[in-house]
Amino acid sequence: MDNGIFIGGGGADYVEKQFLDLKYANRHGLIAGATGTGKTVTLQILAEGFSAAGVPVFLSDVKGDLSGLAEPGSVDVNLHDAFTERAARIGFTDFSYDAFPAVFWDLFGKQGHPVRTTVAEMGPLLISRLLDLTEAQEGILNIAFRLADEQGLPILDLKDLQALLVWTGENRAELSLRYGNISVASIGAIQRRLLVLENQGGAQIFGEPALDLADMMRVGANGRGQINILAADTLMGAPRLYATFLLWLLSELFEELPEIGDPDKPKLVFFFDEAHLLFEDAPKALVDKVEQVARLIRSKGVGVYFISQNPDDIPEDILGQLGNRVQHALRAFTARDKKALRMAAETYRPNPDFDTEATIREVGVGEAVTSMLMKKGVPGIVQRTLIRPPSSKLGPITDTARSQIIAASDLGTKYADAVDRDSASEMLQRRAEAAARAAEDAEHREEEQSAAEREFSAGRRYSGTRVSRSSSKSRKGTLDFDDSSLGGAIANVLVKELKGTTGRRIVRGILGGLFKAR
Repeated sequence: MDNGIFIGGGGADYVEKQFLDLKYANRHGLIAGATGTGKTVTLQILAEGFSAAGVPVFLSDVKGDLSGLAEPGSVDVNLHDAFTERAARIGFTDFSYDAFPAVFWDLFGKQGHPVRTTVAEMGPLLISRLLDLTEAQEGILNIAFRLADEQGLPILDLKDLQALLVWTGENRAELSLRYGNISVASIGAIQRRLLVLENQGGAQIFGEPALDLADMMRVGANGRGQINILAADTLMGAPRLYATFLLWLLSELFEELPEIGDPDKPKLVFFFDEAHLLFEDAPKALVDKVEQVARLIRSKGVGVYFISQNPDDIPEDILGQLGNRVQHALRAFTARDKKALRMAAETYRPNPDFDTEATIREVGVGEAVTSMLMKKGVPGIVQRTLIRPPSSKLGPITDTARSQIIAASDLGTKYADAVDRDSASEMLQRRAEAAARAAEDAEHREEEQSAAEREFSAGRRYSGTRVSRSSSKSRKGTLDFDDSSLGGAIANVLVKELKGTTGRRIVRGILGGLFKAR
């Protein structure tokens, strides 16, 4: 097939070649099966096929095995004999060892180029999912994001979000009248979750320079698509962070890419490994978002392939949109397992030559039950398929080889160093400093006025005489009090009070109110 990816051999003797038609590769897909049945190799050969066809690929390397895509396959005698025998059996006459253009990424910046995004780009829904917030806490986070927009405060990293929450708490009395109740306890709970995220190393993914999607969608001069490999073996220690980041990346593709209809081949293929983590305990709003993205992103030329142990891990509304399927063996020991197996078998177009449910149980390692979309997007008849051997190295490359590939990449200088530009944290700090200076100036003026009052009172006691109206007019800023009149006596009492503790409190209160208003 000229415009397809060779998957393996099907039929009774595995002589019927099975292809994934590139024209329908953006209709999404599923790779499922129990641990150790060959899902990783299937993912590897699909990545090779897409890259060779000029389609960029993004995948997460959960076990560290997929780095082998960057090097040609091994000529180890045992593997070589097994691979060549399988290639001959399924009619894979073009089989040869080859390396593919790989770029390594790492959220923690250790096994690849750092991957960053801003807090604002991730948005309150995904941040709430990442922090596992309650509905009330998520509401406060939405208020904080709304205030950041209104106040012109860029939220780039975690310290920006932390500073914004502090400011929200300090002004909660006024803000609650407009946005609803803002609880100090809820703000404190969010801050504690942010601290936990920092301790897990999650703070490193927030900041700049943020990931440019164009850097993941490159095609080399030789016409091969770039394979983007995210190091996820360490990241899996924080499964919620892993799932949220991949969902953010998928959402960014959906938001940023233009509509192109149904292209001859995808612009990018996105493999979502350990897909059950995305839907585990996910709120309905998040599942609805994934369903929307899966339904609409294919018109932007992006194919999404979920990898999981059981099709039952994927919500039914999303599973129904996955047209290209590779089902490795499923184990059915419990009643629930048997039910899941039966439901998986029912999603395939039946083949009169065998029982689908029984075959899913029986296929061995490297075998699968496959169904690919055919002309006009019609699902093909299910076939028992022997998966072709990979051309790239089976297993991980050495740390030295990985370091050399990272050093040779032109993306290193772009993403290596984080940039901390002026944002919400610095802006709010300047506001606080300006308010402190204003309060200090008010206190200074108060002290100067008190000193002037004391000097005036001392001058009166020194002269021992009543100040005349004519002399007071000739001295600018001097008050004229006539002790013989009732008004003069009251004025003198008022001056004494203003010089005392009560008077200073009155003046401070007036000035403080003015500066707060300013």
